[in-house]
Amino acid sequence: MNNASAEVATLVDSKNKSMGDSVVWQVDILPRAGLPDRIGGKVLSDIRDTKGHRDLRISGARGFLIQTGETQAAVIGAVSKILVDPVVEEFRILNAGDASSKTDRADLPTIVHVLLKPGVTDPEADSAQESLRDFGLAVTAVRTFRKYWIQAIAPDELRGMVKKFLANDSIEQVIVGPLGLRRIDIGSDYAFRLETIPLQNADAAQLQQINERGQLSLSAAEMATIQQHFREQGREPTDAELETIAQTWSEHCSHKTLAGAIDYSDENGSRSFGNMLKETIFAATKTVREQLADNDWCVSVFRDNAGIVRFDDQINVAFKVETHNRPSALEPYGGANTGIGGVIRDILGTGMGAKPICSTDVFCFAPPDLPAEKLPPNVLHPRRIMKGVVAGVRDYGNRMGIPTVNGAICFDERYAGNPLVFCGSVGVLPVDKSFKHPQPNDWIVALGGRTGRDGIHGATFSSAELHESSNQTSGGAVQIGNAITEKMFQDVLLQARDEGLFNSVTDCGAGGFSSAVGEMGEEIGAEVWLDKVPLKYRGLSYTEIWISEAQERMVLAVPPDKWDRLHELSASEGVEATIIGQFKPTGRLTLKYDSNRVADLSMDFLHAGRPPVRRAAKYSLPAIEDIDSADLSFVDTKQALLDILGTFNVASKHWVIRQYDHEVQGCSVIKPLVGANCDGPSDAAVLRPRFDSWRGLVVACGLNPRYGDLDPYHMAASAIDEAIRNCVAVGADPNRIAILDNFCWGRTDRPETLGSLVRAALACHDLAIALRTPFISGKDSLHNEFKFTDASGRQQVISIPATLLISAMGQVPDVRRCVTMDFKQPGNAIYLIGETGEHLGGSHLVLALGLSGGRVPTVDAAKARHTFESLHRAIDASLVRSCHDLSEGGLMVALAEMAFAGDLGATVDVGQLPLCDSSADASVANVVRLFSESNSRFLVEIDPKHEGQFVSTLSGVALTRLGEVTDSGAVVARNGKLELVHASIEQLKRAWQAPLDWN
Repeated sequence: MNNASAEVATLVDSKNKSMGDSVVWQVDILPRAGLPDRIGGKVLSDIRDTKGHRDLRISGARGFLIQTGETQAAVIGAVSKILVDPVVEEFRILNAGDASSKTDRADLPTIVHVLLKPGVTDPEADSAQESLRDFGLAVTAVRTFRKYWIQAIAPDELRGMVKKFLANDSIEQVIVGPLGLRRIDIGSDYAFRLETIPLQNADAAQLQQINERGQLSLSAAEMATIQQHFREQGREPTDAELETIAQTWSEHCSHKTLAGAIDYSDENGSRSFGNMLKETIFAATKTVREQLADNDWCVSVFRDNAGIVRFDDQINVAFKVETHNRPSALEPYGGANTGIGGVIRDILGTGMGAKPICSTDVFCFAPPDLPAEKLPPNVLHPRRIMKGVVAGVRDYGNRMGIPTVNGAICFDERYAGNPLVFCGSVGVLPVDKSFKHPQPNDWIVALGGRTGRDGIHGATFSSAELHESSNQTSGGAVQIGNAITEKMFQDVLLQARDEGLFNSVTDCGAGGFSSAVGEMGEEIGAEVWLDKVPLKYRGLSYTEIWISEAQERMVLAVPPDKWDRLHELSASEGVEATIIGQFKPTGRLTLKYDSNRVADLSMDFLHAGRPPVRRAAKYSLPAIEDIDSADLSFVDTKQALLDILGTFNVASKHWVIRQYDHEVQGCSVIKPLVGANCDGPSDAAVLRPRFDSWRGLVVACGLNPRYGDLDPYHMAASAIDEAIRNCVAVGADPNRIAILDNFCWGRTDRPETLGSLVRAALACHDLAIALRTPFISGKDSLHNEFKFTDASGRQQVISIPATLLISAMGQVPDVRRCVTMDFKQPGNAIYLIGETGEHLGGSHLVLALGLSGGRVPTVDAAKARHTFESLHRAIDASLVRSCHDLSEGGLMVALAEMAFAGDLGATVDVGQLPLCDSSADASVANVVRLFSESNSRFLVEIDPKHEGQFVSTLSGVALTRLGEVTDSGAVVARNGKLELVHASIEQLKRAWQAPLDWN
């Protein structure tokens, strides 16, 4: 089998190669004198944040390597006009092949160059090459690099600095000193040779060796099934066939654990599932749709790249949230970059193509202040991961012109080594373009970017756990995206859709062409001509072409009589469209390379031949003790509030949010930050998809993995409740909210771990039905564990906390009646909606105090539904001035946020707030009232003239008038005459903004 992860070429001194007149020119681009050194400054900031070296001196520059036969003067002329901003930058040009050149900084004698490894996508270089050619310079290759001048330090310290702060070994290479490069173009001619795998006579051990060597991530039963299939065929499989099966059967693509048979037991007894997903989440949606009957507003669920719901009589709306965890662990920027790019392509590949109108992102990291010595070996520091992930999402979304409008960030030490990166996208499409059907004899057309070795084994890599050597063994699974390419083919695709130029479309995601063509042609059959696929560089084998996960590619089913027009349209926009095969009614998947048959598989075996998975699952409730009342009796409630506001989970995420463009496309009504100074935390985003209609979309989410430590059922129920109440808080109709699930768990081959997942899925089933809120799409990511050997030689495993993200998409009849969370007017009344119980288990108060135990928040679904519907009626009747859901930190955090967001004060008396099912004494009761995280609750601001009508509208809902909005500039909470909290809004906001107030 071809080693898909091997590098094709390296940037080396090629004195023995024929160079002709070609020269590699090195262009160093530096800030003009007196201007900040952003590149060197960023590294120093990272080093100081994590290592404490405050006296280190580093200077940095960016640059280009340009391979051309043109004169130095011609290169200088082109560079000065195309690649450099003369207002803030200056440049110099060197011959990169001159290995004798020395540093020009006597005070900083060490030079370090960082370059992307050969074959790694370099969008900036691609754009530069195209621009230089347009300018008239004959260029054969362009690469980018970063350059650092560093003070004299010991070699060991330099190596550590390079590894931790200057370069990522997954995608980059380092050259210390002069480059000495005579050429930078890569690739060589490929000599065809059919590869077969000796499977028929292999024993179990040999099958496992083949599995591991090929990074197939298949089980022993699956390998045996494949072996038996080819024994019946009387032949050995080709490498392409084995790879195709591995991609299609991967956990990432087939969800074989959750869609498999499970024998489950818990405190309520035992039950068996034939298909756990179908019998919990899918079944709930089926029940809800039956309840909706003739008013069923779901259009397409769990069948396409994204779920689709009805918006109005002209457009439908699609929503999908994906995970891109493992690539982001190895290369944060590229992993997140391609994560958001991939989910946008999911939307473009839904129905006949939906137009993306917004993005969401939710991240789970280890705390950014985690000491480096607490990290496992070869794990990037969480602060570096966080910065890279945020930059990856930022750059892709902003460059495509898609607003990022909603998200969340969760911190827990157990995400060290396994960060979670959830990327979501919402799109709109005409009601008559919501379904697709490839037809026999349609051309198979590749649209968009070219194919390289990017991301090979990405699907199977995503189905495996990480370990301390993953950055070396799995680097091929990391890609870098090119948002400009995706924006270009998006425009072509949507115009082609409107002209009716294709019958079906899907994206090349995990598994590349193997998954895209294999899935699209499942009911027909397909023949693919791999030698016709456009390549980034020479030398790719047929198998590498087939399973590459190079980004920005779509596959279309195009009727032969529509091809000429599609090709013309694509060419007019500078987008490549290439016929690479044909859908043929054979029921088989056939691959050819230069007329050589390299794969021939039955579609039935490919999609239905995987052996069934049956797993055992069990769950036992952990022994949870109540919190010792003595630990709560003497809590300094003001300090506790400040401490909770200052935790990373609750603190302002403005450093992240302000990097995203949430205004582009002009349809964002409620932004991520709201209030008098646009710095308060919005509960949800509101968008207006059509400028000729006031009807709106609402996007929100719910996530709290800490509850899962106590009971994953109530964690899942709480996440659903939170996502829905975030939507309702801004005005969404609770009867038109759709939700998505994203399960991220540890190794589910352990019955206890799988049992916790099943328990969460049961909650999803129960809550979705009770709240009449259908699931329309979902995604799972399993085996999120990190293995390493500690200093004593013992094997250690870090498993992420069981994490369920619930994303919600609601609708509002009229965006003009939506509300935000900031207080609006002194003298207005403050009401608490919902019941408060002694729910401190997993709370942020417990976290801030360093305690454990307590009751996990639960959901009374019947009361929640009535609460949501009643509040919606009040908001829709314009009776509510502001509304904020109660979640992390409970009442006091919500009150503080509403106050400083509105630049107003508030005074409340919590002694009037009844507690449900609580036997706490008076001092503990006050703490519970202030910081309980009971579900289904809201704080609302009501104009006194509407109080009577508001109370009447909320009939049957627990409702407590707590106090009023003031102009005092302070938040005051009392129980009668006993003052519990008195803090200025400036003090509260400062505590809330400080933790992530990064430059």
